This record gives sequence, structure tokens and C-alpha cells, in this order.
Amino acid sequence: MGGAAAAAVALLAATRRRPAAPPLAFLLPRVARAGLHEAAAPAAEEEKGRTRRRRRRSSSSRLLGPDIPDTWDPPLRAAARPPPPSGAGVDYESTATIIDGKSVAEDIRFQIAEEVRQMKNAVGHAPGLAVVLVGDRRDSESYVRYKIKGCEEVGIKSLLAELPGNCTEDVVVDSVSRFNEDPSVHGILVQLPLPQHMDEERILSAISLEKDVDGFHPLNVGNLALRSRKPLFVPCAAKACLELLLQSGIELMGKHVTVIGRSKVVGLPTSLLLQRHHATVSIIHAFTTNPEEITRQSDIVISAAGVANLVRGSWLKKGAVVIDVGTNPIEDPTSDYGYRLTGDVCFEEAVKVASAITPVPGGVGPVTIAMLLANTLDSAKLAYGLATESHEL
Repeated sequence: MGGAAAAAVALLAATRRRPAAPPLAFLLPRVARAGLHEAAAPAAEEEKGRTRRRRRRSSSSRLLGPDIPDTWDPPLRAAARPPPPSGAGVDYESTATIIDGKSVAEDIRFQIAEEVRQMKNAVGHAPGLAVVLVGDRRDSESYVRYKIKGCEEVGIKSLLAELPGNCTEDVVVDSVSRFNEDPSVHGILVQLPLPQHMDEERILSAISLEKDVDGFHPLNVGNLALRSRKPLFVPCAAKACLELLLQSGIELMGKHVTVIGRSKVVGLPTSLLLQRHHATVSIIHAFTTNPEEITRQSDIVISAAGVANLVRGSWLKKGAVVIDVGTNPIEDPTSDYGYRLTGDVCFEEAVKVASAITPVPGGVGPVTIAMLLANTLDSAKLAYGLATESHEL
């Protein structure tokens, strides 16, 4: 027996006596490794399996799935964090201009109402918006109330399908399909979030592309991401953020904008829309380390995390513009509904640092609804072969 072969046999025997030790085949000459491969394979596979299980159990794994939800601290929709002690971190007088979303929305609704009247005279029909509400989340119910009220104010016909939270996915898809086939319905929205047992992507994809006035259909989102393409509809909250910035005369080209939150409803489409306007965009999410260091370098901060008082005055640089998309329900026994809405940004602190800021309520929310009405009107124009205004994205 040659020297190399004898060494291989001896090593194999030692490996069998110590099954927990990994094979040291890399120490052997190439010929000996070839002979050892078959015997060492089971032990190697067992060790790989143990390693994979350890990695799955490890909370510090570097490779995480793309669908891991953002879990903010405090948790989503938890009670508002109290402001810090007076004078902590920020010591400026209030200098911010309050961006009045109600006024901006009123101007948009006035124009929409006039165009709806013209449409009725031209074709004998008004635009129609259908809303699918699943479950009884109080914030979702509140948003739907405002949307239906907005329709009434401008003359858009509204339809509401209210479904129980324990209904099946197929029931929701069937409801969407009926609205798809209804020629009097030009816009369909499914109020998000849906119950956890439902496949959100399947339901949103069931909406006809031509009626996807919320802008969440995969083709609309994909076209928004491609600068050479134009989506039929842009998500309403993203359009509202942009409209408020442009109406306030705030320059976007070359500015550093930080978007807090990366949801498909607000964060993602807002970041894509800002890039179309040549802003330099940073995105902060629940796994971002030292987010305040990023926001302090930003000319514009747009927060859509869904966490009350997440953004403190100390997170902002002097003169920054703040767009607060957050609408977090906080218990309030004095309110008719038992709660009030507050934003992601600690307004009392931010107003002393920012140059301009949107309030909550009365900021992004009214303009978001106005953009929904505008998308519905545009959809009806397309359906009836009427000219639509070409807006640069």
C-alpha cells in the first residue's frame, strides 16, 4: 500500500471514531481526497444540515427574506410616545410655515367638480368609484368615510361593499370582479390593510388595470419604477406628497429627500416619484441604524412609518421641509369616535426647526383623497373617450 493511500486509510479510521469532527480532506493530496469523498459525504451533509438549522434559528442572520415586515419601536399603531422634557435636544422658536393641505385639496376638488359637471353634460354620466372594505378596523372605516364624503362633494357616484373580516379571499375577489364588469364604475379601491389571512397581491391584481385608481396594480407600480414608462395611475398618497411640495414652491431637483417607511402604499411609490423629479432619495425603514443621522442631513423629510411621534425635532436640520403622512389613531375619550389622529412627527418640536411642515390632520390626508377623486375622473374620461390633461410625473 502506497504512503498516500495508507495515510488516507488512517485518517478515515480516525474520522469514524470521531463522527462529530469535520473531515479534513483539504489536508490530503488530490488523489487521496478523491478516494475519501464518498465516505466523507454523509458526515459532511449532516454537518451542513446542522449549520443550516443553526442559521435559521439565529436572529442575527445576514440573509433575510424580502417580505420580513417592518416592526417599528414602538409597534405600529401603538400609543403615541410622549414628548421629551421641555428643552431637550431642540431650542428654537417656531419658524415653520404650516402647509395647509385642506386649502390645496379644496382647490383640486373645485376643479374636479367643474369637470364632472361638464362630463354629465357631454355624456350623461358621472364618474363612479367603488370601495371594498373588509373588516371593521376603525382607521380604515374612517378613511372610507372621508373618501365617500369626497365623492359626494364633487358629484362622483360612490359604491361601498362592506365585507366581514373573516370572509374568504375568494369573496373579496368576486366583489372586485363584479365592479370590474360594471360599466358605471370607473375606479375600484380595496381599502388596506386587509386581514392577515388574505393574499393582498392576488386581490389587488384582480382589479382591472383601467380601474386601478389607487395605483397599486403591479403594472402601474412597475411603470412608475421605469422612467421611460408612464403608469395609468400613481398611488394617491405619493401624488399628494408631490403636489404639496410643488404647490409650496419647494425645489426637488438635486435635493436630499429622506422617505421614512417603504410600504407599497406610500413609501415605495413616493421614493420612485421623487426620483422622477431628480431628487436624491434615501429610504429609512425599521432595520435602518441611526436613522436620525440620515434625516439630519436631509433637505426634505417625508414620514410614512405609521408610528406616532417617531420623528423628533432633534432628527431634523434647521430649515428642513417636513411632510407627515402618518395618521395614527390615539385613544381620546373626548372625541366623537373615541380616538384622534396624530402624525409620525412630533409636531410641537418639529415646528421649531423646520421651514415648512404639514399638520395632522389637515395636511396630506385631504390631498390624498383629492388625488383619488382626480384619478377616478381621469379613468372615466378614458372610458368615455374624453381628453385628459397630461401631467408630468
